[in-house]
Amino acid sequence: MKNATLRQLKVFESVARHLSFTRAAEELHLTQPAVSTQVKDLEGHAGLALFEQLGRKIHLTRAGVEMLHHSRAIIQQFREAEEAMQQLKGISGGKLNVAVISAGDYFFPRLLAEFARRHSGVILNLTVHNRAELLHRLADNLTDLAIMVRPPEGMDTVNEPFAPHPYVIVAATGHPLAAKKRIPMAVLAREPFLAREKGSDTWASMARGFEGWFAKLNIAMELQSTETIKQAVIAGMGVAFLSAHTVTLERQVGSLVVLDVQGFPLMLNWYVVHRRHKRLPPVASAFKKFLVDEGTTLIEEITHFSTQPGTRSRAAGEGSARGDRSSKRPAERAEHKDPKSRAASRGSR
Repeated sequence: MKNATLRQLKVFESVARHLSFTRAAEELHLTQPAVSTQVKDLEGHAGLALFEQLGRKIHLTRAGVEMLHHSRAIIQQFREAEEAMQQLKGISGGKLNVAVISAGDYFFPRLLAEFARRHSGVILNLTVHNRAELLHRLADNLTDLAIMVRPPEGMDTVNEPFAPHPYVIVAATGHPLAAKKRIPMAVLAREPFLAREKGSDTWASMARGFEGWFAKLNIAMELQSTETIKQAVIAGMGVAFLSAHTVTLERQVGSLVVLDVQGFPLMLNWYVVHRRHKRLPPVASAFKKFLVDEGTTLIEEITHFSTQPGTRSRAAGEGSARGDRSSKRPAERAEHKDPKSRAASRGSR
């Protein structure tokens, strides 16, 4: 084993976790043959087979189970060494590892760019994931900070809300409801809905936003891509429940409109999340403070969607069982404050 490499151990760990060479290749941004080669080389160093195939599925051998235990311990030691080095670098020269839910990639790179502009020498590492992948990165200590809408349950994390996250109902510009005011839920429920897939953050937020009406919605199609949903709505195939932060460009060019529906926008929150006992590098701590202090203002400037007084929040009280401070924040009360009040609230933190 003395000639085995850290790269081989990381590739093996990914295959063992997914029990799939294909999914490991996707996660690691490698070709499947490259993944197979790394595993075969590691098996050569070990002198034993690490996987066996039964039918169409692969399984760990006894040697594979033992190798997985030691691989994870070695990988964790390297992560801790890297974190220790980052602590010594401080903010400038430090590496910021942050993972964001897919809806955030419409604005989050510009937040990172603004932070980097203020702190020269910072190295940025941004990854974008669906909810399941994001939770995995948190659980396996693969990221310093995670940006999401629903903080994890059953995981010991610190969950800090840093900006309102409005959800809206969008339709094509020529849709019959586009010019209507205060559209009742009973009318909207008859429209064909194009929805994100079950298990996604958007699906969960949609179920929460419609409450008792959710089971009555006419969900015509479930799609795994927000971009595909937007294009389908523009084509007149139906309406959609989406994050207001994902439709900025379409609203600007006039290809999509936000419908005036009773009870909307649905106001939730963006959270910055990290493991409770994780030793955050100085650059990660600084970025977290940057989000909490200025996230609301910067996101509104980027997305051109302001959380005006009178918009309704359904986030009140959420997170109290998880140990975060969300129930104390004005941004999560039933009525949102005006911009000056929000600024005063951020300053009091």
